[in-house]
Amino acid sequence: MPAQRLRENFERAGVVSGENTIAYCGSGVTACHNLLVMEHLGLGKGQLFVGGWSQYGHATERPVETA
Repeated sequence: MPAQRLRENFERAGVVSGENTIAYCGSGVTACHNLLVMEHLGLGKGQLFVGGWSQYGHATERPVETA
């Protein structure tokens, strides 16, 4: 996918260049790909929530909102 289209997709998802973004997924593995692409595009300041929903969901004291 062309870099410009990737950038547009990230911006549409709410990623703002230069601002801190936390990436997460089910386990933390797939989110790494997003962080790599963000770095390549110069969006920077990405952080990984290691463990993702798999880790978060096992802690019953943490809030989870469902739609």
